Amino acid sequence: MAETAAPPRQAEVESGPGYDEDFFLWTEHQAALIRARRFDSVDWENVAEEIESLGSGDLRQLGNRLDVLITHLLKWQFQPDARSGSWRGSIRTQRGRILRLLKQSPSLRQHVASEAQDGYARAVATAADETGLPSAQFPPSCPYTAQELLDEDFFPGPIGES
Repeated sequence: MAETAAPPRQAEVESGPGYDEDFFLWTEHQAALIRARRFDSVDWENVAEEIESLGSGDLRQLGNRLDVLITHLLKWQFQPDARSGSWRGSIRTQRGRILRLLKQSPSLRQHVASEAQDGYARAVATAADETGLPSAQFPPSCPYTAQELLDEDFFPGPIGES
């Protein structure tokens, strides 16, 4: 006679998978508990942590996209003879993704300027690597305002152009 697996114990069914055991299954179980209004069984500490991480992820995404955008704006401005449709496309793509993110989370707009400044050194390093120009040739702080960064029609002119 074949042995069958023992049915799960009631405590396992009630508590579900642990946060560190199977994250995906844990999320499904927590959502089911909340939908069933079984609030006393929800792992509130980890649920709160995960909700906070969602917001942090959006802020990181904003910063990453600004880094790429600023890199391309610097290349556009400091190497006008090398401008290409690809650079213009990259600038437009990053702006579009940033604007979509801001549409989903409008409160992130207040972080554009600070995230641009925070990531500026990374953008300069990347622009220097990609252009062969020395980092010292770029301005010491981000030369673009938050409004310019988000303006779909803003493309900086070459250095020295008024």
